[in-house]
Amino acid sequence: MAVRADWHPRVGEDRQRRPRMMRELLVSTAMVILTVLVHGSGLVVLARLLGLEKRRESAEHLHPASLRGLGIVLFTVLAIVGLHGLEIWLYGLLYLAVGAIGSLREAIYFSTITYGAIGYSDSVMAERWRLVSAIEGINGIVMIGWSTALLIRVVGLLRRV
Repeated sequence: MAVRADWHPRVGEDRQRRPRMMRELLVSTAMVILTVLVHGSGLVVLARLLGLEKRRESAEHLHPASLRGLGIVLFTVLAIVGLHGLEIWLYGLLYLAVGAIGSLREAIYFSTITYGAIGYSDSVMAERWRLVSAIEGINGIVMIGWSTALLIRVVGLLRRV
Protein backbone atom coordinates (compact mmCIF):
# COMPACT_ATOMS: atom_id res chain seq x y z
CA MET A 1 0.00 0.00 0.00
CA ALA A 2 1.54 3.28 -1.10
CA VAL A 3 1.59 6.37 1.11
CA ARG A 4 0.30 9.51 -0.54
CA ALA A 5 3.05 12.06 -1.02
CA ASP A 6 0.82 14.97 0.03
CA TRP A 7 -0.25 13.20 3.25
CA HIS A 8 3.12 12.59 4.86
CA PRO A 9 4.99 15.66 6.15
CA ARG A 10 8.37 16.39 4.70
CA VAL A 11 11.20 14.95 6.76
CA GLY A 12 12.66 18.38 7.49
CA GLU A 13 9.33 19.79 8.67
CA ASP A 14 8.77 16.80 10.96
CA ARG A 15 12.19 17.27 12.59
CA GLN A 16 11.44 20.95 13.22
CA ARG A 17 8.11 20.13 14.88
CA ARG A 18 9.46 17.50 17.30
CA PRO A 19 11.34 19.84 19.68
CA ARG A 20 8.35 22.19 19.70
CA MET A 21 6.00 19.33 20.50
CA MET A 22 8.29 18.08 23.28
CA ARG A 23 8.38 21.59 24.75
CA GLU A 24 4.58 21.73 24.68
CA LEU A 25 4.30 18.30 26.31
CA LEU A 26 6.79 19.23 29.05
CA VAL A 27 4.97 22.50 29.79
CA SER A 28 1.63 20.66 29.75
CA THR A 29 2.94 18.01 32.14
CA ALA A 30 4.25 20.67 34.51
CA MET A 31 0.87 22.44 34.42
CA VAL A 32 -1.03 19.20 35.08
CA ILE A 33 1.23 18.47 38.06
CA LEU A 34 0.81 22.03 39.36
CA THR A 35 -2.97 22.03 39.02
CA VAL A 36 -3.30 18.59 40.63
CA LEU A 37 -1.22 19.81 43.58
CA VAL A 38 -3.25 23.02 43.86
CA HIS A 39 -6.56 21.23 43.48
CA GLY A 40 -5.71 18.36 45.81
CA SER A 41 -4.43 20.72 48.48
CA GLY A 42 -7.48 22.94 48.12
CA LEU A 43 -9.87 20.01 48.45
CA VAL A 44 -8.03 18.71 51.54
CA VAL A 45 -8.26 22.16 53.16
CA LEU A 46 -11.93 22.40 52.19
CA ALA A 47 -12.69 18.97 53.64
CA ARG A 48 -10.97 19.96 56.88
CA LEU A 49 -12.84 23.27 57.04
CA LEU A 50 -16.11 21.41 56.59
CA GLY A 51 -15.10 18.79 59.14
CA LEU A 52 -16.06 15.97 56.79
CA GLU A 53 -14.25 13.29 58.78
CA LYS A 54 -15.78 14.43 62.06
CA ARG A 55 -19.23 14.73 60.50
CA ARG A 56 -18.99 11.21 59.13
CA GLU A 57 -18.22 9.82 62.56
CA SER A 58 -20.65 11.95 64.57
CA ALA A 59 -24.40 11.83 64.84
CA GLU A 60 -24.66 15.43 63.59
CA HIS A 61 -26.37 15.23 60.22
CA LEU A 62 -28.19 18.02 58.48
CA HIS A 63 -30.67 18.00 55.66
CA PRO A 64 -29.18 19.78 52.62
CA ALA A 65 -32.37 21.88 52.34
CA SER A 66 -31.98 23.24 55.88
CA LEU A 67 -30.51 26.73 56.22
CA ARG A 68 -27.25 25.39 57.63
CA GLY A 69 -27.15 22.61 55.02
CA LEU A 70 -27.65 25.13 52.20
CA GLY A 71 -24.87 27.27 53.69
CA ILE A 72 -22.49 24.32 53.72
CA VAL A 73 -23.35 23.39 50.12
CA LEU A 74 -23.03 27.02 48.97
CA PHE A 75 -19.68 27.40 50.73
CA THR A 76 -18.46 24.16 49.15
CA VAL A 77 -19.54 25.22 45.65
CA LEU A 78 -17.96 28.68 45.98
CA ALA A 79 -14.71 27.18 47.29
CA ILE A 80 -14.62 24.70 44.40
CA VAL A 81 -15.31 27.45 41.85
CA GLY A 82 -12.52 29.47 43.46
CA LEU A 83 -10.10 26.55 43.07
CA HIS A 84 -11.03 26.16 39.42
CA GLY A 85 -10.66 29.91 38.95
CA LEU A 86 -7.13 29.78 40.36
CA GLU A 87 -6.21 26.94 38.02
CA ILE A 88 -7.73 28.78 35.05
CA TRP A 89 -5.70 31.86 35.94
CA LEU A 90 -2.52 29.76 36.13
CA TYR A 91 -3.07 28.57 32.56
CA GLY A 92 -4.07 32.06 31.41
CA LEU A 93 -0.92 33.58 32.91
CA LEU A 94 1.15 30.86 31.25
CA TYR A 95 -0.37 31.70 27.86
CA LEU A 96 0.39 35.35 28.42
CA ALA A 97 3.95 34.69 29.65
CA VAL A 98 4.93 32.56 26.64
CA GLY A 99 3.28 34.94 24.19
CA ALA A 100 0.66 32.42 23.08
CA ILE A 101 -2.12 35.00 23.59
CA GLY A 102 -1.72 38.77 23.43
CA SER A 103 -3.80 40.13 26.32
CA LEU A 104 -4.67 39.07 29.86
CA ARG A 105 -8.41 39.25 29.17
CA GLU A 106 -8.13 37.02 26.09
CA ALA A 107 -5.83 34.61 27.93
CA ILE A 108 -8.21 34.21 30.88
CA TYR A 109 -11.24 33.93 28.59
CA PHE A 110 -9.53 31.35 26.40
CA SER A 111 -8.33 29.39 29.43
CA THR A 112 -11.83 29.41 30.95
CA ILE A 113 -13.56 28.01 27.87
CA THR A 114 -10.76 25.49 27.35
CA TYR A 115 -10.62 24.30 30.99
CA GLY A 116 -14.38 23.84 31.02
CA ALA A 117 -14.20 21.91 27.71
CA ILE A 118 -16.46 24.44 26.00
CA GLY A 119 -13.83 24.92 23.30
CA TYR A 120 -15.20 27.88 21.37
CA SER A 121 -12.17 28.49 19.13
CA ASP A 122 -8.40 28.33 19.27
CA SER A 123 -7.91 31.08 16.69
CA VAL A 124 -6.48 33.48 19.32
CA MET A 125 -3.93 30.89 20.46
CA ALA A 126 -0.50 30.82 18.84
CA GLU A 127 -0.22 27.58 16.84
CA ARG A 128 2.99 26.56 18.61
CA TRP A 129 1.12 26.32 21.98
CA ARG A 130 -2.15 24.69 20.91
CA LEU A 131 -1.21 21.28 22.29
CA VAL A 132 -0.96 22.85 25.78
CA SER A 133 -4.50 24.15 25.45
CA ALA A 134 -5.78 20.74 24.34
CA ILE A 135 -4.25 19.15 27.43
CA GLU A 136 -5.71 21.95 29.57
CA GLY A 137 -9.16 20.82 28.40
CA ILE A 138 -8.49 17.25 29.51
CA ASN A 139 -7.00 18.49 32.78
CA GLY A 140 -10.03 20.69 33.43
CA ILE A 141 -12.44 17.80 32.93
CA VAL A 142 -10.50 15.69 35.44
CA MET A 143 -10.41 18.53 38.00
CA ILE A 144 -14.14 19.20 37.55
CA GLY A 145 -14.85 15.50 38.05
CA TRP A 146 -12.74 15.46 41.20
CA SER A 147 -14.64 18.47 42.54
CA THR A 148 -17.97 16.86 41.69
CA ALA A 149 -16.97 13.79 43.71
CA LEU A 150 -16.29 15.97 46.75
CA LEU A 151 -19.56 17.87 46.35
CA ILE A 152 -21.51 14.61 46.14
CA ARG A 153 -19.73 13.42 49.28
CA VAL A 154 -20.66 16.62 51.14
CA VAL A 155 -24.31 16.39 50.15
CA GLY A 156 -24.33 12.66 50.91
CA LEU A 157 -22.99 13.25 54.41
CA LEU A 158 -25.58 15.95 54.99
CA ARG A 159 -28.40 13.62 54.01
CA ARG A 160 -27.31 10.71 56.19
CA VAL A 161 -29.63 10.47 59.15
